[in-house]
Amino acid sequence: MSDAYPYVVATAGKTAKVGAPAPEFSLKDIDGKEHSLSALRGKVVVLEWFNPGCPFVNHAHTEGSLKAMAKEEIAKGVVWLAINSGAAGKQGHGADANRTGAEKFGMPHPILIDESGQVGHLYGAEKTPHMMLIDAEGILRYRGAIDNAPFGEVDGGGTKINYLAQALADLRGNKPVSTTETRAYGCTVKYGKG
Repeated sequence: MSDAYPYVVATAGKTAKVGAPAPEFSLKDIDGKEHSLSALRGKVVVLEWFNPGCPFVNHAHTEGSLKAMAKEEIAKGVVWLAINSGAAGKQGHGADANRTGAEKFGMPHPILIDESGQVGHLYGAEKTPHMMLIDAEGILRYRGAIDNAPFGEVDGGGTKINYLAQALADLRGNKPVSTTETRAYGCTVKYGKG
């Protein structure tokens, strides 16, 4: 990794900050292929915290904002990575469960396994889905909910806002991301103890 490249190496006890370099990580996907953030330099990257057993994930991928979004963004050159930080024995854990989820939801992108939870903790992932957006310079630009409509309903009524789509549009328009952080909703990430 070049000294000029802005990704930082993961440090225990630190949490990624919006507006700062995204921490480097390397994880294997459900097929055993290694993926590292530093290998994606120059690309816009979306990280989606994922659990195929979570009803919020299920809704988002079958009826909600994630149903077609990854495919559309990948076609525009965005790298999309799902990450499952669930520990062994927890809901949605393991390559087989994630492979079944990928097939059910028609996911065209890799699902990375973070069984130790190190990467999830590093990025402050609390829910599934929890979305992160990293720009082409390696800066974390958005962290939070996919939208403001859990199960398709905006709390208190109002207009549905897809926060991630808005952040991607801001990046494409060479504008500062207008909403940089929101509170994620969904199932808690099924971290192990310790």
